Amino acid sequence: MVIQNFIRKKIDSFLKNNYSINNVKYDVNVTKKEFEGDYTVVLFPLIPLLKRKPIEISEEIIEFLKSDENIVEKHNLIQGFLNITLTNQFLSNFFISSKNETKPQKNLFLIEYSSPNTNKPLHLGHIRNILLGDSISRIFKYSGNEVHQTQIINDRGIHICKSMVAWLRYGNNSSPEIDSIKGDHYVGKYYVKYNQQFEIEVKELIKRGLSEDEAKKSAPIFIEAQEMLLKWESSDKEVLNLWNKLNSWVYEGFNETYKSLNVDFDSLYYESQTYLTGKKIVEQGLEKNIFYKKKDGSIWVDLSEQGLDQKILLRSDGTSVYITQDIGTAFLRYKDHPEMLGMIYTTGNEQDYHFNVLFEILKKLKYPWAKKLKHLSYGMVDLPSGKMKSREGTVVDADDLINQMISKSKEISESLGKINDLSDEERTKLYRTIALGALKYHILKVDPKKRILFDPSESIDFNGNTGPFIQYTYARIQSLLSKGYGNLKNDLYTDFNLKEREIIITLDQFDSILINAYNTLNPSLIANYTYDLVKHFNSFYQSYSIVGKQPVNSFRLALSKKVGDQIKLSMSLLGIDCPERM
Repeated sequence: MVIQNFIRKKIDSFLKNNYSINNVKYDVNVTKKEFEGDYTVVLFPLIPLLKRKPIEISEEIIEFLKSDENIVEKHNLIQGFLNITLTNQFLSNFFISSKNETKPQKNLFLIEYSSPNTNKPLHLGHIRNILLGDSISRIFKYSGNEVHQTQIINDRGIHICKSMVAWLRYGNNSSPEIDSIKGDHYVGKYYVKYNQQFEIEVKELIKRGLSEDEAKKSAPIFIEAQEMLLKWESSDKEVLNLWNKLNSWVYEGFNETYKSLNVDFDSLYYESQTYLTGKKIVEQGLEKNIFYKKKDGSIWVDLSEQGLDQKILLRSDGTSVYITQDIGTAFLRYKDHPEMLGMIYTTGNEQDYHFNVLFEILKKLKYPWAKKLKHLSYGMVDLPSGKMKSREGTVVDADDLINQMISKSKEISESLGKINDLSDEERTKLYRTIALGALKYHILKVDPKKRILFDPSESIDFNGNTGPFIQYTYARIQSLLSKGYGNLKNDLYTDFNLKEREIIITLDQFDSILINAYNTLNPSLIANYTYDLVKHFNSFYQSYSIVGKQPVNSFRLALSKKVGDQIKLSMSLLGIDCPERM
């Protein structure tokens, strides 16, 4: 955005010097492909202020720009849009001077993501959550913020009790170690077993004359799970010991998966702890008449004035609900980090209403930080066969998916035959790098608000809008640079062809793309920007000699290096590494 800002500053100077006008809002954009020019100045906001026709304003601006520096080669006006073509000399000066700089850290943000339940392993849906949260964290850090990555572990409630009951019934005192199963997979197996048995018992009760709703409430295994939850909340020692045992297995499994994805966290909060704080806050809110109690003893909040409805906060038996712990978690996080500028929750869009309610409750409680909360809402991940269902065991397991991607990466890489001289260790690392690049890019290139139909085979392709294609372009550039024989220079060069101009202007767009991705919490903007840059470079690479029989073109080498550096930076913001060779 260096060039865009330069043009805007020049026009600002023109407005100040010629018309004594300051702080006018107008746009300077990259010119659309169907029109001639590099950048477009939108004149419509200036017309009523200057009381002049668009043609008169455009000629005055161009005259001002030409009188100062060798900036404008030519221009054209289409209605109120002034299209400017810049001189090669100006672009060359920009190219030589431009560089990406890390911004100093200013503000602290907490970014919550992952936050799994402890009754099942991480699956493809979790992966989208994790990758979005990790990428937004990287974008915020690069944009000059301090970022604290956190999650809330949903380690209590009826869901974990279901796995616990099933393990007691069918586990025979086994363990992940005994059965040679990863801990989260092991516990998830019993969650599926619970639901299988639950369905059997419900069908049996329906046969005996109960309605479906009555049968679901009366199923013996469900009653066992409910009783276990009450015992847990009463700190029953035996139940707590079992709960600690199963959760410890799950945590070990989660950590393995996070390590595989190159993701980590600065802090963990546990629902088993934060719900107690949430209950206290709810009870205090009741005393202050912020909340109200029904005849059965349950505590509610009325949000009808906010366009929402009534929401239960504590059940009649005193047990908490999901939003109770979320209230407690938010309070504890701001207590731990009072300097925090804001907090971002990363969850699926099926929880949009939940977070609207949570934010309004926190505002009702008059917490000054309640207005600083945001929800990064994303669409679900679907499979060609339909929606994933954990309780039925019809999910794409995260670990299985990663291993599948690595296997596919190995198969394709070996078929290309370009890495035979690498050691076994180097090749193993490369396969993983390509696999993770494919997986992460495939998910992050889609706007978070949109659903994803996930097809692993499409993501690992070395052609098209994929991670491996971008990684391969980066590796190709490194190969070019290795042949440059030290002749890499940033000399003034003005004999640009059209494709070189496209690359320079695309490089200039990164800052505006970054700002937009930051403001909208949308990593797909960076992903697709990188693909556009790569397309421009490959078109240039196919059309023109960079190194070879001719003397090395130092400008083209320098241009290639800048593209490579930008690819590496952009992909790092998506959590993707770029190998030097492929």
